[in-house]
Amino acid sequence: MNLHGNNRNSSSDSKRSPHFDRRQLLAGGFGAIAATSLASTARPAVAADDKTADNKAVTGQSSHKRSRPNRIAVSTYSYWRYRDDSKLTIEECIDLAAETGFDGVEILHVQMQDESNAALQRIKQRAFRSGLDLCGFSTHQSFVFPEADKREENVRHTIRCIELAYALGIPTIRVNTGRWGTSKDFDTLMANKGIEPRLEGYSDDDGFAWVREGLEKCLPAAERCGVVLGLENHWGLGRNASGVLRLINEIDSPWLRATLDTGNFLEDQYSQYAQLAPEAVFVQAKTYYG
Repeated sequence: MNLHGNNRNSSSDSKRSPHFDRRQLLAGGFGAIAATSLASTARPAVAADDKTADNKAVTGQSSHKRSRPNRIAVSTYSYWRYRDDSKLTIEECIDLAAETGFDGVEILHVQMQDESNAALQRIKQRAFRSGLDLCGFSTHQSFVFPEADKREENVRHTIRCIELAYALGIPTIRVNTGRWGTSKDFDTLMANKGIEPRLEGYSDDDGFAWVREGLEKCLPAAERCGVVLGLENHWGLGRNASGVLRLINEIDSPWLRATLDTGNFLEDQYSQYAQLAPEAVFVQAKTYYG
C-alpha cells in the first residue's frame, strides 16, 4: 500500500473525511485496503509452533491460509507537496520515510532533479541503506491528443520513465490515459466530478484509440525492462473503473495492469474498488482534504 498525500483544499466541508495521522496508519495497518503488490504470495517461514498446521496440510486436512502482511510505502509526493515551501529532494524524502517507519517509497518523476546514472545509483543506495524498498514510480503523461506528434512525444517520455524505473530496480510505474484538457483548472474538474467536455469533433472512442495506440507502443520497453505499467484511475478516460478496464482488456498484455488510487473515484467508490482490485498491482491510498 502506498500513502499518497495531496494538500488541495475542497470548497465544501460537508463531506469531510476523517483525519488519519500517518503514525496511526502505520500502527493500525490501514485496515482492509489492498497492498502495494497484490501479487505477493510468498509464504512466511514456518515457526516451531506451526508444525501442527503443516502436518494437517501434508495429510490433506484443512489449514488456515497464511500470507504476508501488507507492506506500506509512502510517495515522495506526500512530502514534496506537504507545504508550499517544501520541495524536498528524493534522498530527503527517503530519509523521512525511514524515520517514520515506512516499508518503501514511491518516487514521483517530476521531483527528480538529476536523471544521470550516478544520481539514480545514489538514490538506490540511499534506500537500501535505509532499509526501504523502491516499489513504485509515478509519471505524468497523456495520450489524449488529436496530434500524432504530441502522442509520440508522450510515448518517448513514458519509455524514458520505464527505463528510469528499471535502473532504480522498481517493478511498476503509474501511467495515465490523459484527459481532454478542456477544464479551466483542477478545481473546475473536481467540481464536475472529473467530467469535462470533449474536444470539438472528437469522441471518447477516438480518445481510447489514441491511448491504446500509445500504451501498445510502450509495452515492448516494459517487457524488456520487466516493469509493469499500472494504468491509474486518474481523471480523463480513466476516471472510472470501466475506462481503465476497457483498455486493459482490449490490450490484453501481462505488462499492463492497474494502479488503483482510492482518492480518484468520486462516485460509487467501493463498487469501483471491487471492479478494479483484481487487476491492481499497486494501490495508492489517498483522499482529498474536505
